[in-house]
Amino acid sequence: MLKYQNKNKSLQRRFMKYVQIDTQSDPLSETIPSTAKQKDLGKLLVEELLAFGITDAQLDEYGYVYATIPATTEKQVPVLCFCSHIDTSPDCSGQGVKPIIHENYQGQDLVLPDDPAVVLKMAEHPDLKDQIGNDIITASGTTLLGADNKAGVAEIMEAAAFLVQNPGIKHGKIRILFTPDEEIGRGVDKVDMEKLGADFGYTVDGETRGSIEDETFSADGAVLTINGISAHPGFAKGKMESAIKILSDVISALPSDCLSPESTEAKEGFIHPVSIGGSVEQAEAHFIIRAFDDDELAANGEFLDATVQNIMEDYPNATYDLKISPQYRNMKQVLEKYPQVMENGIAAIERAGIKAKRQSIRGGTDGSRLSFMGLPCPNIFAGEHAFHGKQEWVSVQDMEKAVETIVNIAVVWEERA
Repeated sequence: MLKYQNKNKSLQRRFMKYVQIDTQSDPLSETIPSTAKQKDLGKLLVEELLAFGITDAQLDEYGYVYATIPATTEKQVPVLCFCSHIDTSPDCSGQGVKPIIHENYQGQDLVLPDDPAVVLKMAEHPDLKDQIGNDIITASGTTLLGADNKAGVAEIMEAAAFLVQNPGIKHGKIRILFTPDEEIGRGVDKVDMEKLGADFGYTVDGETRGSIEDETFSADGAVLTINGISAHPGFAKGKMESAIKILSDVISALPSDCLSPESTEAKEGFIHPVSIGGSVEQAEAHFIIRAFDDDELAANGEFLDATVQNIMEDYPNATYDLKISPQYRNMKQVLEKYPQVMENGIAAIERAGIKAKRQSIRGGTDGSRLSFMGLPCPNIFAGEHAFHGKQEWVSVQDMEKAVETIVNIAVVWEERA
């Protein structure tokens, strides 16, 4: 089989072009996609796919890109989908990204020129220990890079170009899907599963080289509304019950040594307030609740409710409303029914000459929900690190291995059909 080679540095040039297009999503927007600028990258991707010779590439009204790489085998092979998301996180600016390649990295501190206070240090980014001699791409210090998930987008595009240019490589039908708004939890809200028409999928949105993830958090969201009692502050004694202070008491009562993001790791879940606001009369907080086990997730929600009830006993005239809503569930519940999806992914990674690392994600991907929508879909590495911030980085060599892995996945499925 032909091996992918990054000829003329096409992969990094492709990636650096994509990250300079601002595609930041907006959680406060009610439109789909949440920001029209996400379609700017979608239009470019469709143009490039058509230029490859992929004739059905299209961008729909919701900002989703669909395309097909036709089968090159007569075998009946399950239809595979490779998926990455177009948007970047609202947590850090994605406007005016200036990507920089630090060639032949030798372990030194990487000082980003537009803000010398932003420094990548190996002590703070231990995965850099595995990058000696490689080429590291960062932003310039004032924005995120956008490797989450434009590394995955670039890798799927590069793999698509390679497969189209080499029709002698045997594989089944492949569907490409690029989604908007993944970073704000809406990445698959408007996916047309019938149009997608795939049997199994792989999101390309992971971190460390060689990682393949078949387990995510199960996730709920919660909105707590406190209805306080307002009174003139000069005459409020014995009358006022401030919704702001009640809400502050609730958040302060949540444990900090457990059930909190800053004190948990591995398979430990948490309750995390992500935003608060309001006035004396009414205040509101939004929470995310996470656990790998659904029973534990429910228990965490009950713990939050019990905490609120306990605080409210000190405020007899105030009331509250707590709404807990499901967001996504641990994709392992689906993937364990289809072991061949992980087995073939692991085989593909190891064919690329790297050790596969089966892992769990302390988060979610589009694959979490796609798995429950009928598309079993683990997550493979894209090489992105320190995402959602100004220290975000990716290695060119890791991206090359991701491209090789995508090609290998297609080949392994054909061979084993």
